Amino acid sequence: MAFEPERVETVTFDSYGTIVDVGAAEAALADLVADPASVSDLWRSRSLAYTFVANYVDGYRPFYEINRAALEYALAAHGADLTETEREGVLSVYYDLDVYDDVRDGMERLREAGYDCWVVSNGNPEMLESMVEIADIGDLVEGTVSADEVRTFKPAAELYRHAAARTGTPIDRIAHVAAGWFDVLGATSAGMQSVWVNRAAGPWEPFAGDPGLVVDSFHDVADELCGV
Repeated sequence: MAFEPERVETVTFDSYGTIVDVGAAEAALADLVADPASVSDLWRSRSLAYTFVANYVDGYRPFYEINRAALEYALAAHGADLTETEREGVLSVYYDLDVYDDVRDGMERLREAGYDCWVVSNGNPEMLESMVEIADIGDLVEGTVSADEVRTFKPAAELYRHAAARTGTPIDRIAHVAAGWFDVLGATSAGMQSVWVNRAAGPWEPFAGDPGLVVDSFHDVADELCGV
């Protein structure tokens, strides 16, 4: 779907990897495992895989619990024997992730231009409440929409349609901004306009078709919707 900025009324944002940097998980593992980068990568990929599978086997669990299971797998796969206290300490990093530098400025420009901003995330409500506070965007977002509300994870269309209903916006007048290719694909398939923010400066997934708009940062989103 071609991006049509003149039709956009509401902008929704993914959270983890888009607003906050999940790479901080590696630092939390640094003093506990021999290869923190590999453990962190497997943790993240397994967590996403669990959400995908959960959608198809009616196995919904709050994201924090899924993230715990994924961490346990990643540690076991690398032969890392952490105590329960150490595991919970690593897991809790998701309540205190670093915020990307462009987030607040980009959202401020969108709000000033009259766009409503929302967060749409797999994170459970407690995680999102903490993220909004840490990111200091509570005054910029109208609210958060959690997968917990429909017990279904991205990229299922049900979550994006629920988000449209929550925001009170026709789904084709929402621009969804996400760093995850599967999230961009899910939003597009559900009828939203899609914006891929290429945080990792990597190639797009050819399986997923073309995103409506490709940007490097929230500044670029604001430039597109508000004018340079």
